[in-house]
Amino acid sequence: MSERNVLTPVLTKRWLSPEAWKISTYERLDGYSALRKAMKAHPDDLIQLVKDSGLRGRGGAGFPTGLKWSFIPQGDGKPHYLVVNADEGEPGTCKDLPYMMADPHGLIEGIVITSYAIRANFAAIYIRGEAVHAARRLRNAVNEAYARGYLGRNILGSGFDLELVVHSGAGAYICGEETALLDSLEGYRGQPRLKPPFPAVAGLYGGPTVVNNVETIASVPYIVLGGAEWWKTMGTEKSPGPKIYSISGRVNRPGQYECTLGTTLRELLELAGGMKDGHELRFWTPGGSSTPMFTEEHLDVPLDFEGAAAAGSMLGTTAVMVFSDKDCPVYATYRWIAFYAHESCGKCTPCREGNYWMVQVLRRILSGQGTKADLDTLSDTCDNIFGRSFCALGDGATSPVLSSLKYFRDDYLAYIERRKEPYFSAEQAALAGAH
Repeated sequence: MSERNVLTPVLTKRWLSPEAWKISTYERLDGYSALRKAMKAHPDDLIQLVKDSGLRGRGGAGFPTGLKWSFIPQGDGKPHYLVVNADEGEPGTCKDLPYMMADPHGLIEGIVITSYAIRANFAAIYIRGEAVHAARRLRNAVNEAYARGYLGRNILGSGFDLELVVHSGAGAYICGEETALLDSLEGYRGQPRLKPPFPAVAGLYGGPTVVNNVETIASVPYIVLGGAEWWKTMGTEKSPGPKIYSISGRVNRPGQYECTLGTTLRELLELAGGMKDGHELRFWTPGGSSTPMFTEEHLDVPLDFEGAAAAGSMLGTTAVMVFSDKDCPVYATYRWIAFYAHESCGKCTPCREGNYWMVQVLRRILSGQGTKADLDTLSDTCDNIFGRSFCALGDGATSPVLSSLKYFRDDYLAYIERRKEPYFSAEQAALAGAH
């Protein structure tokens, strides 16, 4: 590991402490000291602090957090809201759930500070419905925080009030999109809204709303305690701070690894014990299934927002899925597109129809019944989805298709030209309606 990426744990420093999720453990390890410090500052100064730190959204888009907070109009007489996006559902993404399991009070403290900064008196954590254990742990932590006076009325004698609720969704991936999440939180079917207006102007219940990811909000107490300059000593100039990288797949030690932004896959593989015996790296995703895949030639790409983009992909949620020479990129793409077809909310035609038809074409190819024209059909379908969907689900779905065609076109041709045994039998293909 390079010296730049050697990091004393920041976001994960309490994870291995006995009963880390309890408020007694949290308070013993600096818990809620950032809140006490924040309550003595002016809300505008906190927004400026987060701006100065360069903190960027950890949910995938990387939008500057302090700038997003500053969009909330002040003195408008309307109630303001904070919504935490904990609807972690993309294939490969698994950093927020372990965070909420191990350190729920870290998230709660970040929520109270953020709400104070944007003058919100109501906050909600929208957690994925399947995450039963994490939701239970969060609710217990919220109850502990209320009992200690960190939530509720007149928090720490500051005169600031905050109500916090934990809301379990119904398991729809589309609700990870911020406006679909807001619709679901209001009790409607989770579907994305047309923007503008943006949530900062008309969000939850039509009021000014900040929607941030779990890891983003959990970073705030550390910035308050350590300061903006300290935060910027980690990571890169335009992507400062630490980041939790989720590594899964053909590695010896899959899991969560906190590193500075800008860490490379080569360094992450070293931390994860290298590739499994008998496996050689063939392709990988830098940020989940919605980010264009990389290959072995990208081992030294700095995994920050600029580095990943410059190499032709996106940092996304830093969900690093590692595949070897024993894995088929065509089949992996098929599985991802089947997921997107299933999870499309159906509101817009490009995503609803495009993903459905790409599943059929990919299955036809994997069944040995494809043609070279199918590759043009896939590219054309992606072209009709990208930039024409209501939200980023459609855009993200094109990523594995286009990147696999770019790097592994011969794998597609091997099925089409019968140089490779079909993945599916003719019977399976017929059952799936692949021809």
